[in-house]
Amino acid sequence: MKVFRGLPNAESRAPCALTIGNFDGVHRGHQALLAQVRDAATRLNLDAAVMTFEPHPREFFAQLAGTPEKAPPRIANLRDKLQSLSNAGVDRVIVEHFNSNFAALSPQEFITKILIQGLHVRWLLVGEDFCFGARRSGNIDTLIAAGKEHGFEVHTMPNVNNAGVRISSSAIRVALGAADFPLACQLLGHAYAMSGHVVHGQKLGRTIGFPTLNMRVSHKHPALSGIYVVQVHGLAEQPLPAVASLGVRPTVDDSGRVLLETHIFDYSGDCYGKLLRVEFLKKLRDEEKYIDLPTLTAAIERDAQQARAWFKEQASFAVSATDRI
Repeated sequence: MKVFRGLPNAESRAPCALTIGNFDGVHRGHQALLAQVRDAATRLNLDAAVMTFEPHPREFFAQLAGTPEKAPPRIANLRDKLQSLSNAGVDRVIVEHFNSNFAALSPQEFITKILIQGLHVRWLLVGEDFCFGARRSGNIDTLIAAGKEHGFEVHTMPNVNNAGVRISSSAIRVALGAADFPLACQLLGHAYAMSGHVVHGQKLGRTIGFPTLNMRVSHKHPALSGIYVVQVHGLAEQPLPAVASLGVRPTVDDSGRVLLETHIFDYSGDCYGKLLRVEFLKKLRDEEKYIDLPTLTAAIERDAQQARAWFKEQASFAVSATDRI
């Protein structure tokens, strides 16, 4: 899969079947849409292409209005989004920088400069409520009229539902905010996880008996925050049990940077630079600021004990279930 930051250069503008959206989380609704794009691309001998945005348009407008706290929490980082798009069979992803110039494009400018000249679109699929252009003044009817004029097909896809409720990134954010990981899994079509490379940190954890694997979180508003039971993929054939903290570490750091710190039980090894995936299983508590390091250490010890107990309980349940078969 080819990834372009902005519109491809002239040599890379092969005709395409395209869909457009934020694709935060690439949930089951997104997956159904991407499958249709892949099928159309194969049938018409086109590239299957996706245009997505960085930052999220709502995040851009929240920053512009001076209310960054109103930006939607991010379900997935860009790495995980791109991996999900690749898994769906996408050939080409255009990560468009959403800024004032892009936001000011009229619907006609968007069609001419982006769809026709920039991407050579031949087949387009969007959701039924898709709007585009300055002040979201373009809609499906605008696209259909342009398609008839410029020779590209326009198709829409209805919402995909889960138990009668529309699957959406907003619904997944609500599920994650409530630490309802089974529901998030239903909506996503897979367990919720975050991936990243292990980086060097302050190495405070090893001095208090809890060495951690540190992964930077590029966005300031992840959909999760707190202390979690997790399992780590990428270090062994089977996922490794662990406990993790996702947040700004208020006791030891006042920079506001978001970090995912994961302590793997009974594990030692050099993990720096490795690409790992941390799967979230259960929330233990919210992040807190402690008065001193001993109080923080005691809290981490309690977290680790609770996480170990959870894994032991799950293992006992699995054995019990096997006995009943």
